[in-house]
Amino acid sequence: MSSCNLFKENSIEFSIENQSDVIIESITFTTSERRAEKTFDSLQPKKSVFGILLMDQNKMDGSYVLEFTRVNGKKETHNVGYYTNGAPINRWVSFKIQNDTLLHLFSGTGL
Repeated sequence: MSSCNLFKENSIEFSIENQSDVIIESITFTTSERRAEKTFDSLQPKKSVFGILLMDQNKMDGSYVLEFTRVNGKKETHNVGYYTNGAPINRWVSFKIQNDTLLHLFSGTGL
C-alpha cells in the first residue's frame, strides 16, 4: 500500500486480503468506539479490498476491530492495535484472513 497521497490526518489506511479457500461475508472494520466503520458484503478467495477509515469522531484511546463471518456461519471479532486520544499511531494496517487464523501488520507513524 502506498501512503504518500492517500494518507489523511486522523485516519488509517487498511487492506483486507482473503487468503482462505472460501468466501468471507459481512466484513466490518471499525474502532472500539464505533464512531465510523467500513463494511463489505463479501470477499472472494484470493481477493483484497482497500480503504481509509476516518477517525475524526474518535476521542478516546482504543483498538481497531475487524469482524467477519466465515462460510460455516462462524462470526469472528478481532481487536487489534491501538490508537490514542482518537488518533492513529500507525498509518496503515494490513489484514490477511487465512483458513484458520487472521494475520495483521501495522506500519508507518501516524502522529
